[in-house]
Amino acid sequence: MPKMSNIEQSTEEKIKEAARKVFMRKGFSATRTRDIAEEAGINLALLNYYFRSKKKLFDEIMQEKFKKLFGVIVPILNDTATSLETKVELVASGYIQVLLENPDLPIFIFNEIRKEDSSIVQNIKFDKIIVNSSFMNQLKERRNDVNPIQFLISILGMTIFPFIAKPMMLFSGMTNEETFTVLMHERKELIPIWAKAMLESK
Repeated sequence: MPKMSNIEQSTEEKIKEAARKVFMRKGFSATRTRDIAEEAGINLALLNYYFRSKKKLFDEIMQEKFKKLFGVIVPILNDTATSLETKVELVASGYIQVLLENPDLPIFIFNEIRKEDSSIVQNIKFDKIIVNSSFMNQLKERRNDVNPIQFLISILGMTIFPFIAKPMMLFSGMTNEETFTVLMHERKELIPIWAKAMLESK
């Protein structure tokens, strides 16, 4: 395949950046290729030249988003040299930082993967990257009386749910943007403490 020129790379990235914004704002079904072209400041024919279909462009954006979401957690979960406690600290800190930088990411991904034709989820080997990870094995050894998936759900819930609930928290006056950020940084330290309490509970 011929190497793209700098202009072609710039145009393709401009299209992808526009697609990220429009897909995040409207979702796949409500987005038209014309919306993306207008956001990118190009004509529809040029968009179709680089990306033959809305689905192809969307799949690329979704793959990027999944890499952001799972790119933090997968290497940590599968690092055999890291202790269980350290893994929890790294997962909580890494995930929260990614979500502070991409606060709309969880809602966007969850909305899209709930759709029956979501091919992205079908292609993810959850058994290899999570279920059979070093992290899950360590949990089984530490607490063989508790299904390790229960523990993982709790960690992810404590990490991700505040970002899903953020619009409600802002709307109700429970917090504001600045205070929410402070709260999330505090959770980087609190989640490992709560996780340790769960591991040690009888």
